[in-house]
Amino acid sequence: MAKISIIGSGFSGLAASCFAAKEGHEVTLFEKNATIGGRARVYQAEGFTFDMGPSWYWMPDVFENFFAQFGKSVADYYELKQLDPGFQVIFGEKDVIEIPAAMAELEAIFENIEPGSAAALQKFLEEAAFKYEVGMRDLVYKPAFSWLEYANIDVVKGMLKANLFSSVSSYVKTYFEDERLIALMEFPVLFLGAMANKIPALYTMMNYSALVQGTFYPMGGMCRIITAMESLAVSLGVVVHTDTVITKIEVKDGLVTGLHTGKGYYATEGLIAAADYHHAEQLLEEKYRNYVEGYWNKKTFAPSCLIYYIGVSKKVKRLLHHNLFFDADFKQHANDIYSHPQWPERPLFYVCCPSKTDAGVAPEGMENIFILVPVATGLTDDEATREQYFDGLISRMEVYSGERFKDQVIYKRTYCVSNFVEDYNAFKGNAYGLANTLMQTAVLKPSLKNKKLKNMFYAGQLTVPGPGVPPALISGQVAAAQLNLYFKK
Repeated sequence: MAKISIIGSGFSGLAASCFAAKEGHEVTLFEKNATIGGRARVYQAEGFTFDMGPSWYWMPDVFENFFAQFGKSVADYYELKQLDPGFQVIFGEKDVIEIPAAMAELEAIFENIEPGSAAALQKFLEEAAFKYEVGMRDLVYKPAFSWLEYANIDVVKGMLKANLFSSVSSYVKTYFEDERLIALMEFPVLFLGAMANKIPALYTMMNYSALVQGTFYPMGGMCRIITAMESLAVSLGVVVHTDTVITKIEVKDGLVTGLHTGKGYYATEGLIAAADYHHAEQLLEEKYRNYVEGYWNKKTFAPSCLIYYIGVSKKVKRLLHHNLFFDADFKQHANDIYSHPQWPERPLFYVCCPSKTDAGVAPEGMENIFILVPVATGLTDDEATREQYFDGLISRMEVYSGERFKDQVIYKRTYCVSNFVEDYNAFKGNAYGLANTLMQTAVLKPSLKNKKLKNMFYAGQLTVPGPGVPPALISGQVAAAQLNLYFKK
């Protein structure tokens, strides 16, 4: 049994702690903030319960697989409800596509918009199911230290058949012509942090999860997943320290030997850094870092976000649990994020209204609303800018809902680039990690392993397999497996 330290209590850190403890190690988890969960923290204010970050529950099999490895199931910890409709895409006041849970209903919607597209959708989702199987079986659970890990003829054939070298955009357009259907089929990869013409078509496997597996919600909020993982970790003997900032990683004879914190020194025999990768490297002497500063500046990062957590003293009409406002120029907004980083003039945005599903997250008769605008990393934000965007977004929501409710906003909190830096040490204030472009896939991502220190590994959205809640969870599992292998050797 070894003494293992883990920095960061997000999905990857909690997953890593569980798997390390399962092997019998003495595990200590360190979190800089007052509460655990990383970007999936939760807070309460004036009777409202707000999930601060992730709000989409896709890829339910990943969560089931995680708990199953400890003899548990999701149902042991929280109630999972499938949403129907799963979400809606709003192109205009009277131009809305709702995504039903039943496939026959979805096919009918497609056919009504574009004759022949129901058959195209069937074929598209058959291919997406294959990609999902290849991705989840052969790709995402690998540490990606070498391309030789993928040097299996079946894996190579699967990757080629999965259109790894085509873009999502070009692939989708071979199936659909209507711009609304194209936008709908490209939307899931926005969580991967880049334009659809930069993301490999392999990732249309996300459509399989969104449209076939369905969209779910853990009653009580996404924070219930964090609570469940914490409960599991503690039951396995993991010790959790919150409000504990790591100031330096101590190294001796090519091994991590301890952590310096504002509360004292902790000796360790192994380390998994599940905090921001770039920040974790700054805690090391430069000679022990995997990458120089210039490496990070050349990387393509997923966006940051401008977020509003608001409480409304009335019910807002026409909103579902998940709402995508695509009533603006998508290409221009994307250009403002990736090509010429600047504050967007008229952004697309996302609205989550969990009180439509869960009465417990808001006082009776009221609405809990989370508004998110993707923005470029590295922007300078201030209260005036945040307020300006708020007014514009609420106006568009009021037009859609057909009623005014700005005067009924009784609680509001904003969150943006500077908050991501302050709370998570996020490089340039990124919200989602590195974009899953072809040149930032698998072995081409920042390494899961410190190449100079034998007992240090990394987990989270800046390494493999990539951004998103399920990938982060998987990342923690893979990192713990590699650290366990080190001790067995």
